Amino acid sequence: MSTLAPLAADPPAIDTAATAFMIICASLVLLMTPGLALFYGGMTRAKSVLNMMMMSFGAMGVAGVIYVLWGYSMAFGGSDIGGLFANPFEKFGLRGVASAVEGVTATVGADGMPVIDVFGADVWIPEVLFAGFQLTFAIITVALISGAVADRVKFSTWMVFVAIWLTLVYFPISHMVWGGGILSGAENGFAAWMFGTEDGAASVAPIDFAGGTVVHINAGIAGLVLALVVGTRIGFGKVAMRPHNVPLVMIGAGLLWFGWFGFNAGSELAADGLASLVWVNTTAATAAAILGWLVVEKVRDGHATSIGAASGVVAGLVAITPACGSLSPVGSLILGVVAGALAALAVGLKFRFGFDDSLDVVGVHLVAGLWGTVGAGLLATEGGLFYGDGVQQTVVQIVVALVSLLISGVLTFVIAIALKATMGWRIADDDEVSGIDGAEHAESGYDLVSRGGRLGVSSQGSQHDARHADEITEGAKA
Repeated sequence: MSTLAPLAADPPAIDTAATAFMIICASLVLLMTPGLALFYGGMTRAKSVLNMMMMSFGAMGVAGVIYVLWGYSMAFGGSDIGGLFANPFEKFGLRGVASAVEGVTATVGADGMPVIDVFGADVWIPEVLFAGFQLTFAIITVALISGAVADRVKFSTWMVFVAIWLTLVYFPISHMVWGGGILSGAENGFAAWMFGTEDGAASVAPIDFAGGTVVHINAGIAGLVLALVVGTRIGFGKVAMRPHNVPLVMIGAGLLWFGWFGFNAGSELAADGLASLVWVNTTAATAAAILGWLVVEKVRDGHATSIGAASGVVAGLVAITPACGSLSPVGSLILGVVAGALAALAVGLKFRFGFDDSLDVVGVHLVAGLWGTVGAGLLATEGGLFYGDGVQQTVVQIVVALVSLLISGVLTFVIAIALKATMGWRIADDDEVSGIDGAEHAESGYDLVSRGGRLGVSSQGSQHDARHADEITEGAKA
């Protein structure tokens, strides 16, 4: 993704092929959030499955509304404010985006609708479609965070957090990276300050094709901060909390992989050769990541698990996201297998350090997201260190990743502490033990009856929790 191109002199015609492609891709990305709900829902305990899924669906509701109102304007409005965000009121309610409006600068197409050519390649699509595509990114990003605090937070606090976090963290970082802000290739950005400019842009532009920093590093560090502020689940490190429905996890992983093609290939905004390469790179990296994760599991634990395969899928998808347009297929294989192995090793960090990242948002999204962002600087066919093009691209990638970590981490901490002091994060201990589904939603995921009466449903959670329960216990003793 890139800064919006200059206005065209003549009314352009909408590229119908690109428009059709983008409508499909936006729909695929929207499907990812229900897929995530299945993935996360299956990984939780049975008494928490509905709440976990509701956190994703709730995020869809909040994000879908506020992105239309002020999110798009903050991320992609034309009035840049300090390289941090755009004027939230300029295109409030998609004013001048869904239709031409006097006083709002826009390129109006031959059919009278505002259109954009994001990459300056003379491929014009309706701006409202671009806004819709970006809306789906906002939804999935904040939904990812929910996995870090499964089983234990008030649904009302979560819904308020979604609105505040998107406004203060996601929309600004989206602008910084994709909207021409300080983390983009613009002449006022960090990359330009470090290595100069050429033709009004950074000579070494940051690589983030589809959201390594904006989505995964952003959500990963937010998940870590939230897990630290909210605190651990009752019984964390002492009680085995395995996934209650592994087939649900596998279905969710498959839907995420399917939807991710819209996420990555769609970020080209045209059905062209680069989108085709992105499709292959996404598949190659994900397949390699599955193997990387399973090999680590087999060597470390003696078993290659289905949860490991599903988690490897997500780790590979996360890692290739920023780099998918810059690598070769072989480079994507390398990136993916390393991502799978790193994430498989990283999921145990929570037991070593005692933070309760329930569904391994940190181990998968933060670690694989960091590796994918930095790995792009190493493996990019143009500018990559391993291709003999020097260290500049890698340095830019590291700086952008660290700045994103700092901004998102600090702002998320402030939001989390403020909500803890006002609304409170935790449900009552008794409700957590009996099950958050009944306490927060007055529903249960399963209602099974036998001849002897109602059956109790197994209360299981993260398979990684069970595997490392002894490790965290020993760490606590130390």
